[in-house]
Amino acid sequence: MNILILGSGGREHSLAWAIKQNPKCDRLICAPGNAGMAEIAECAALDIEDGGAVVTFAEENTVDFVVIGPEAPLAAGVADRLREAGILCFGPSQAAARLEASKGFTKEICDACGAPTAGYARFDKAEAAKAHIRAQGAPIVVKADGLAAGKGVIVAMDLETALAAIDDMFGGEFGAAGAEVVIEEFMEGEEASFFVLCDGENVLPVGTAQDHKRVGEGDTGPNTGGMGAYSPAPVMTDEVTRKALEEIVKPTVAEMARRGTPYQGVLYAGFMIRDGQPRLVEYNVRFGDPECQVLMMRLGAQALDLLLACAEGKLDEARVNWADDHAMTVVMAAKGYPGAYEKGSVIGGLEALPEDSSHMVFHAGTREVDGKITANGGRVLNVTARGASLQEARDRVYAMIGGIDWPEGFYRRDIGWRAL
Repeated sequence: MNILILGSGGREHSLAWAIKQNPKCDRLICAPGNAGMAEIAECAALDIEDGGAVVTFAEENTVDFVVIGPEAPLAAGVADRLREAGILCFGPSQAAARLEASKGFTKEICDACGAPTAGYARFDKAEAAKAHIRAQGAPIVVKADGLAAGKGVIVAMDLETALAAIDDMFGGEFGAAGAEVVIEEFMEGEEASFFVLCDGENVLPVGTAQDHKRVGEGDTGPNTGGMGAYSPAPVMTDEVTRKALEEIVKPTVAEMARRGTPYQGVLYAGFMIRDGQPRLVEYNVRFGDPECQVLMMRLGAQALDLLLACAEGKLDEARVNWADDHAMTVVMAAKGYPGAYEKGSVIGGLEALPEDSSHMVFHAGTREVDGKITANGGRVLNVTARGASLQEARDRVYAMIGGIDWPEGFYRRDIGWRAL
């Protein structure tokens, strides 16, 4: 098969790495890709949010299967254009992608199907939102309604922070994403990520993970796109997983189908778990980043078979073969992230690191310049390893980081601390 992966981050590099191992994959193209992906696939310059351009490229390159990595092309309807052209594709329709593109829409779905989630209110005027915050008190959660690259969520522990978040959002800090806000009750508990493939009707769980959103050790400082992750998540016990499926995920998928917008792709559910009871924090309509990296490290070549079964509507025939293993990824980011940071610094030592089924550096924001790998983003590398235990995976990851020469980067030294 000729396979096209849309995206340029660590998530897409890990998808490419897993798919490449499957003998069904003959030719692999990544658009636009990055320096790491260029080592295992062809990279193509392509506007991945332009559905017409993606369809034309796929037809010209006799692409059999398109895997859409990030949320922006999904929200832009690229999957719809591909399906209209008769091209097999992995990723939800524009209508179904509203589960991530609008937090208010997700709350409507939860209300309609009875899925447990945080209490909330929606606002499109700053003063009304501020009045609600003052009435509710802190801690409280303020979310930009639309897509904000993982940064439009403020967990405010005091009123001043919450009110400032309203000013920022309505003041345009998150662009159109902040034109409406959703204000939620603060939920206590432990967070976990649950990934389920859906083909419009059938659902197949494909793993759990735990992300580390805050930039600083001990989960301190501002929220980021994610500083590291591990899989599986111990808090997602068999009983919690059963409740999550029966009370939240399956009712959501059924409600989407009832509305005539069946969900096809991966549904990434973020839960807050307290006393064994999961409540929905939010949905994403694509694999998490960096959670995808640990899932792909554990799934390997079978990932392609699962994605194909999902796209072809044959999930009822698919099975996941899990090893009794653990994986961890640690993000190396440019100093200054998630605020202002500089691009262009040279990263050394990568070529000496092991690359096998238990060790991999996935590139998130890199570019090759004059034969050298340089930083080209905020989150730059995902150093990833697998082991028989989480401690073994952790030891391997941090040993690999020790071999990377990049003074302009930083990373958290405590990924996995809750589980360990």
